[in-house]
Amino acid sequence: MIKDPHEIKIYSDPDELAASAAERFAQGAEKAVAEHGRFCVCLSGGSTPREMYIRLAEDPWRDRVPWPAVHVFWGDERCVPRDHPDNLYAMAWELLLSRVPIPAENIHRMLGEAENPEAAAAAYEDLLREFFGLKIGRYPRFDLILLGLGADGHMASLFPGTAGLKETQRLTVANYVPALNAWRLTLTLPVLNHAAQIMFLVAGASKAQIVRSLWGRIGEEQSLPAGMINPQSGRVLWLLDQAAASLLEPTDFGSAEESHQTRS
Repeated sequence: MIKDPHEIKIYSDPDELAASAAERFAQGAEKAVAEHGRFCVCLSGGSTPREMYIRLAEDPWRDRVPWPAVHVFWGDERCVPRDHPDNLYAMAWELLLSRVPIPAENIHRMLGEAENPEAAAAAYEDLLREFFGLKIGRYPRFDLILLGLGADGHMASLFPGTAGLKETQRLTVANYVPALNAWRLTLTLPVLNHAAQIMFLVAGASKAQIVRSLWGRIGEEQSLPAGMINPQSGRVLWLLDQAAASLLEPTDFGSAEESHQTRS
């Protein structure tokens, strides 16, 4: 068990944050492929990951990532048609996957357009179990899971007060979000917390208050979904721009050795 899995890094603006995220993605892919032959990553939606995708499709990162050994999954998906502007796969395909030499069979998307969200969630769970060779009661270990952060503290499609937060057995669930009057497909907390590394990408002043609320209670029991990310044998890296970090105070970090806080 890693005693303190959380680390925070603060960047001057969203561009610098996105460039750092792309660099860490490339480094993670190189390391994972060298160590065990493939890089399994879960993508996220949101404006901040969007900027990272754009950079990964460009030099120098495009040529550094060993795309034939990269397997792409999603942490969640909106239950909308595949060509809908809110579809997370469509965004990743347009900005990144269609522009890099990743084999089609290495792209493992959630079927958000399915008529039955529960069936779509079960199908994705079956896909994960087959790909990772999992027995019942076991969870996949992704090399990297990318997460955004909602102003309400949600991540993936695990929103405050929703039933999906309570799931402890399933890998993927259909989660109804009353605030949006919509269904979402999402990985569950046990899956997220089994990742080797989780990377939160958070930018903008609208996220400053939730960042302050979360970071002040890192490691404590929380009701906010993002506060429930606490892997037993993995790392959590928070990449923030200065606006998102604007309400943090020195007392939120303790000593530099304890918090690993870095201003880049």
